Amino acid sequence: MFAALTGAGLSAAAGLNAYVPFLLVALVARFTDVITLPASFTWIESPWAIAAATVLLVAEVVLDKIPAIDSMNDLIGTAVRPTIGGVVFAATQSAGDIDNSSWMQQHPWVGAVGGIVIAGLVHTTKAAIRPAVNVSTAGIGAPVISGVEDVASVGLSLTAIFLPLLVIVALVVLVWAVWVLWRRMRRMRRRRRPGLGQPA
Repeated sequence: MFAALTGAGLSAAAGLNAYVPFLLVALVARFTDVITLPASFTWIESPWAIAAATVLLVAEVVLDKIPAIDSMNDLIGTAVRPTIGGVVFAATQSAGDIDNSSWMQQHPWVGAVGGIVIAGLVHTTKAAIRPAVNVSTAGIGAPVISGVEDVASVGLSLTAIFLPLLVIVALVVLVWAVWVLWRRMRRMRRRRRPGLGQPA
């Protein structure tokens, strides 16, 4: 159960920013005993993987805050984010220190598929909302919402690793926040339509 919650939380975080959960899992596994990755996933905590994830995270953080370029970044993320989501879910569900379920440890593909689906859903929602935010705020909202996504990804990743039982609450809050943002964007677009609310 803990492994599934950890994997779900990390996958959702990957849908927002692929490299945040990957890098946190790598660092926690390398420098602490909280996560002990199985042999097939120890490459995640290797120095080259950590270095590459750090560089890609910096690029992601910068590019995702520039209007128009953020949409191109999301296009690339369509392949990257679900893939990373699948990797971190499979790796953590197989980690012996998170869950003692031998079935989950012996079937990492289940976590990989689940991670791909969860990260894909979060990424698709993010990619659909971002253009609406850019248009309705003339690009000013891009760095703001991107910063919120980065913070949410960090918070969700840390919760998934250290307090997996709270992942359910975190995911509910995430869904609620997306719903509220989407409704506000729809209202703003309606107000900007010429003649809206005027008698025919």
